[in-house]
Amino acid sequence: MAAVLVHSPSQYCLQFIQADLPEFLFERFSSSSEAMLWSTYGCLLLLAEEPLFFSQCHTVYGIEPLVRSLKDVLKLTNLEVQKQGLQLLTVILDRQPAAVRLFPTSVGFVGVAEVVLSGVSSPCLRVATHAARAATALLRLHHQSSPVQYKELKKIVRAIITRCTELPVPITTRQRTTGVPGPEPTNQASKAGSFLLQALVCFHEACRLADQCSSEPSLKENAFTAPNQQRKDSLEALCLSLLRCCDTVLIPTVTRLCEQAPSSQVLQHFFCILSYQFTLLPSLMPLFALKLASSGFIRLVLEHKAALCSGNRNSGLNASCCDFLLNLCKCLLSQPASSHQQDVEEQLGLLESCLPWLCSRLAEWPSLLTDASGTPRAAQHGLISLLHIALLHGDRLLPEPVLCSCVVAVLSSMPEPGDALVPLCVLRSALYLLAVSHDNSPELDWAPLKSISKALSPCPFAALYTHHPALLHFVFRYPELSEPFGQPLLTLWLSHQPQEDQAEPALGVDPSSSSSSSSPSSSSSSALQAVLDKNPSVTLTLMSLVVSGDERLAERALAELRRLLQARGGCDRELPALLRPALLQLLQRLACLSTASSQGPGPSAPSSLPLVLQLLCLMQTAPSAGREMDGTDFKLLFHVSNLAGKLKASNSETLLPALNYLYCCLALSPPHCSDRAVSMLLCNTGLMEQIQTLLDLSSSSSSPPSTLLSCARLLLSSLIILQHTHSAQVHRCVRVDLGAMVQLLSCGKRHADSLSLACVVRLLQAVLDVELASPLLQLQEGAVGVRQRPLQPVDSALHPLGSHAAHSLVAALHGLLLQKQEGLLSVSVNCLSSLIGFLHKRCPSTALHVASQPWGRFLLYSLLNSGESLLLHPAILALLTLLLQAGSGVVQWDPELEQVLSAVERTGVDQLRPSAAHALKELLTQVQRSTSLPPPSEQHTLRATALLQSLDRLPSPDTLPNSVLRQGELSYCSSDFTVNTGYYRE
Repeated sequence: MAAVLVHSPSQYCLQFIQADLPEFLFERFSSSSEAMLWSTYGCLLLLAEEPLFFSQCHTVYGIEPLVRSLKDVLKLTNLEVQKQGLQLLTVILDRQPAAVRLFPTSVGFVGVAEVVLSGVSSPCLRVATHAARAATALLRLHHQSSPVQYKELKKIVRAIITRCTELPVPITTRQRTTGVPGPEPTNQASKAGSFLLQALVCFHEACRLADQCSSEPSLKENAFTAPNQQRKDSLEALCLSLLRCCDTVLIPTVTRLCEQAPSSQVLQHFFCILSYQFTLLPSLMPLFALKLASSGFIRLVLEHKAALCSGNRNSGLNASCCDFLLNLCKCLLSQPASSHQQDVEEQLGLLESCLPWLCSRLAEWPSLLTDASGTPRAAQHGLISLLHIALLHGDRLLPEPVLCSCVVAVLSSMPEPGDALVPLCVLRSALYLLAVSHDNSPELDWAPLKSISKALSPCPFAALYTHHPALLHFVFRYPELSEPFGQPLLTLWLSHQPQEDQAEPALGVDPSSSSSSSSPSSSSSSALQAVLDKNPSVTLTLMSLVVSGDERLAERALAELRRLLQARGGCDRELPALLRPALLQLLQRLACLSTASSQGPGPSAPSSLPLVLQLLCLMQTAPSAGREMDGTDFKLLFHVSNLAGKLKASNSETLLPALNYLYCCLALSPPHCSDRAVSMLLCNTGLMEQIQTLLDLSSSSSSPPSTLLSCARLLLSSLIILQHTHSAQVHRCVRVDLGAMVQLLSCGKRHADSLSLACVVRLLQAVLDVELASPLLQLQEGAVGVRQRPLQPVDSALHPLGSHAAHSLVAALHGLLLQKQEGLLSVSVNCLSSLIGFLHKRCPSTALHVASQPWGRFLLYSLLNSGESLLLHPAILALLTLLLQAGSGVVQWDPELEQVLSAVERTGVDQLRPSAAHALKELLTQVQRSTSLPPPSEQHTLRATALLQSLDRLPSPDTLPNSVLRQGELSYCSSDFTVNTGYYRE
């Protein structure tokens, strides 16, 4: 029969089919003879050429015996019979009409799937290739059983793809044009290439099948699968398996092959497979697309496209490359991080029109971009977009100098704004490419900068913006670009910058000491700071945003200026000189607006005024030692003091930075400038009335915020000291209730924060330093004052403080010392020193009595036994010195001075901070000349002398500037809250 059919198939095939010989042949599959099986397979292959073979449903009858036969044949060693049988299976699956199903139930499909798996695992690559062809035909929708056996489909695809990892190297997919047999390695490479190509065809068919099933809701899941097995036997599981195989096996295998010998057939199927992934699992594609783009796949596709598709060759490969690039770019452009989702379709339209035409090598792209007359403008726009997308993901298709010159040429050749409309996405891509590539390119001269500005000017800058540091550096590098685009660029940059919370240091802690432990600035802030460092004039643009009206934007601009001032204020005189005149003009304008919009008894300040005043405070408190005050400084001081005197006391948001600025100006001004500054403030009666109002409200139910009260007390303290120093003229005095302040320290400290208490103590210290006699002050005795008339001699000597108030104040200061807080320790010791000095001048016996109270021994015991750090604190050492100087008997060699000497010997003199070393030296010096101490032992004398000699050998510490600390919204000078180095004179 085989000989007859081979001799004349057209004559006898139809007659054999009509005689039902196919049924006879299918029954011969039960034979164990390999020759019989080979001949039977051959006969059926020839009969299958006739459509009648399928229309009479012979395949429906014969598919089951064929599957049983192949299961047995694949266990034999005769490879020709195996190939012949698999070829017959492939032909039947390939030509079977879609209307007649071969596998209506899952049993039949599972059987043929087992045959395919067995064939793929054959050691012979040719048999495995035939099995892969059969699998390709099996992966058609009309061959799927009901329900669809997704689990079996996964097994088939995984087996074929796994076999690809075992292929010998090298692999060639080129067919031979001659029949001359080659050497064995080449033949083996050809077999491997044939299998790989067939594996890709099969994988491609599996993706197509998954896509078809996804459009049929009834096929997505197997309704007969147990709930716990549902995910393993579902369409989603198949799609995940396809993506995993694609990622782990196909991509490495094909890219490795194409590095050696690119094949148009392999690449065509490969890129089609990659395109299908974007349809099958869209939720996972953002990460997959990022991985592909960052791995250089855009360059890979373009290079193969140029090598294999130029000259109208391989149109199928060209189409698959274009389809894959469009899917990849669409996914990349649609990422949530992208801020320009509205013109994705426009960019894709440019790419869709450009990609089929683009079959040039990358080295030829510069000529395409610079040839304005020969290259279609739409094609140039598509190239710009493609370069932008690739560069965004780290794929530099062109060298940076070449890219920069090409983009400049494209922008220079753009039509006039009225002639043609250039897509915004193209202009945005061009600006990004210029910014990123410009650092390694020559400087641009006037002509190209004018062309760039002309091309970008008609468009809203928000549509051209990309949040990238290079854009900041590029625009602010050239005044021709920063003038029109600088402010909108900074606005957008700060709008995209994440909010950053900054922790403020505690009272008495220098911010420079905690900067190393604070969190680093964000990358956005660091990029802007780098631009500000290179071009300080950008700060003027940044400052204009402070009054832009957008509160969030103004706060971020202020934060950037704060960072800049903190980083450069102490070593850069150009920056303050640049900011002060601009701030003066801005303040004058806002003051006019504030006065013009005034309603009622006080003006309502513009919303941006608090931020401007905060910026003034930042500039004034930046580390700038010994800075001279010029005319601009005094004008600023004048305007701020006038403004502070006109504001309502309830407007704490504006009043706090205004008073804080005045306080910092007084505290930080050089001695030869402070006389003019204090005189200017003292002659402002509105300011004095404002301070009086705040002090009066402190004891009422509508008390101002504690920070505002603290600032007012600090300002008044500075005014008192400087008025006394320079004998400045006073136009209005301020009432101060001594009794209320002492009562606050004694009874109200539980309800007050440490900063408020420290500022009250600082004001009391200033009042005591001028011996309660200042033309600026109108002192009141208050609740703790002596009310007996006539006054006792001691009360008369201490008037208006009184003996009872003095003892109450001492007890309150002792209580503050026992809180052992950093800021309170120093300021309390300072105030106690001023109090004892005042008492010593007015009534020495009272001073000695106050210093010698038995309570003092308990205080020292508590402080000296609170740990090594507190034992050698400058404030504690200063307290011991003060008590010895006052002639108190509470300080003894043992245990107080013994503890100090031992602690210093354990720590080492060279490990003490400068303030502690100076306080220790003062203490030891006072010990040597004190008359209240019993004579020391010889050992004590030697130890004290040795420590003094060690202290004398220490290098003299540099004179530190009066630094500024910050807690919350209040800035304060360190000198007001650190222990004094001098004590009252006896």
